[in-house]
Parts: sequence; C-alpha cells; structure tokens
Amino acid sequence: MGRVRIAGAGLAGSAAAIAAIKAGAPVCMWDPSRIPKHKVCGEFLTPEIGPVLRRLGLWEQFLAANPARMTRIRLIFGSNAAESRLPEPAFGLSRFRLDALMRDEAERRGAECIVERVPGRVDVLAHGRQFAATGNDRLFGFKAHFRGPASDAVELYFFDDFYVGVNSVEDGLSNVCGMGSEAGLRRFGFDYDSLTATHPALAERLKPMRRTMEWLTTGPLVYQSRLHDSSAQEFLAGDALQFVDPFTGTGMTIAIWTGALVGQYAAENRPASEYYKTVRDGIATQYQWCGLLRAAMQKRWPMRLAPLIPPAWLYALTRPKLESR
Repeated sequence: MGRVRIAGAGLAGSAAAIAAIKAGAPVCMWDPSRIPKHKVCGEFLTPEIGPVLRRLGLWEQFLAANPARMTRIRLIFGSNAAESRLPEPAFGLSRFRLDALMRDEAERRGAECIVERVPGRVDVLAHGRQFAATGNDRLFGFKAHFRGPASDAVELYFFDDFYVGVNSVEDGLSNVCGMGSEAGLRRFGFDYDSLTATHPALAERLKPMRRTMEWLTTGPLVYQSRLHDSSAQEFLAGDALQFVDPFTGTGMTIAIWTGALVGQYAAENRPASEYYKTVRDGIATQYQWCGLLRAAMQKRWPMRLAPLIPPAWLYALTRPKLESR
C-alpha cells in the first residue's frame, strides 16, 4: 500500500490522514499554516458528528475536549422569535480546539506533518477554499468569542443584510459568528460591535457578555461545489470540495466526514467517481435546499416570512444524511 499524500492539515486533511492510517497506509500531510489557529467558523457540530468520530476512534477524545451541548434552536427575525427542541443534542467546540485534537491525533497515529506548501501532486486535496468571489455582491464572514451567560440553544439572528449565530463552545465561552454583504458591512466600517448593537435582541443577548478576542474576518466568500464534476480524478474534501452555508452549522461535520471517506478511499486506491457518488448521496439534497434558502435570504425574504419558518423545519432541511455512510 503506497503512501497517501494530503494537501492540508485542518479538519478534513487530518481526518483523511487518520482514516488512511486506519486502513493501513502511511501518510504525509503538507500545510503552510501552523495549526491550530482561530478561524472564522460557526463552531457548531450537528449530531451526525458522533458516528463519524466513533468510526475514526475519536469519540472519547472529543468528549474530553469539553464540548458544549445544545438541545434547542432559536430563530430571531427582528422582533419575532421562534424556538424548537433539537431531535438529538448538538455540540459546540471551537475550531482551535477541534483542529488541535484532529491534528495531534493524526500525528500520534503516525502521520508526517510538514509545515510548507505541498511540493507536487497529491492524492487528497483538503486545503480549504481556493477561490474568492468577485463583483459587487461579495460576502464576508466574521467571528469572535465572548464570555458570559451560556445557553443550551443555538441562536440565529437575522438582519436585512446579515445573519449572526450565537452558540456555546467549551470552557464557558460562546461563539458569535456571522455573515453579511460587503455593502452592508461597509456601512458599519466593518465594525462588528456596532453591527451587532443594531439588532435589539442580539444586543440584549450580548450585553452581559465580554468579548475575549479581536474580531476575525474572512472573505470574500464564494459558494462553489465540485460534487457534480464528473471529470474530477483527484479526491477533494472539506471546503476544497464544497463551501457549506454557515447558517446550517454543518461545515465542520461535513469536513471531517468527507475527510474520513477520502482517506479510506485513497488508501484503498478506490476510484474517485465512487467517492463522489457516496458524497452526493449524503449531502447533495442538503446543498440544494441551502441554495434555495440562501437565495431567499439575499432577497430579504426571511424578515417577511418569519412567522412561517418553524425552526425544526429549517433544521431538518439543512441536515446531511451521513448516518449510514
């Protein structure tokens, strides 16, 4: 069995390394960034993460990282709010801590990690987003951690031009992460404290809390997908395969799931077409629904349709179907 070469040592790359080693292959990962580091990320993990981590032999390590547990979802549209119970508990864990857990475990199991750009061809591309949006309607993400009253709810606050999610992570911290149009953010000079203060319910939520880090920004973002590229011969995972809508809270789960799949497929020298079919079966329907919801938000429909959007309905439509994969 030949060595599996992986570009990227984040969630998808580390998951690929762990899965490939589990399948019996030696692994080398290249990444020019030093990991872990704080990144703009919703830091929410859907219940599907459980079976994925158990198959990798990482469930106990994940629980030892002290993730927050969430049992409710709240949607806040202006002065309107709706709430539902989650069918299963979800989790909150910072990208910093989860990246560290995955990278450390890959190295512990024998992966070679080189902090530089990949020197040539690789078997797995898990290097994150490689495309930036152009034009006048660009989107940017932002995030910071706060300390203060925690909640067992994941909360989504919708504005005309933005949305902001709040959820607990480890050690009593809460992650505040949002996305908005460049034009809208420029009205606030990309000052996120000023932006969050304009939503009365969000301002009230953050009032007793203290920001513990500088705001981070990422973008411009582009919604790209290689799911249906029938000519793709290489294995792509995580954001290199498909950028997932942040409001779904499934980005980290899908990154680890696709990484775990791709590592096994690469180690066993299985065809890329078989891998992409498996991934499409798991997330293509979710991606289609997310596209429709994203278009609705861009047209500012959520504020008008708020009373008609039960949180449980939104949550169900945006779930990937990974349990049997």
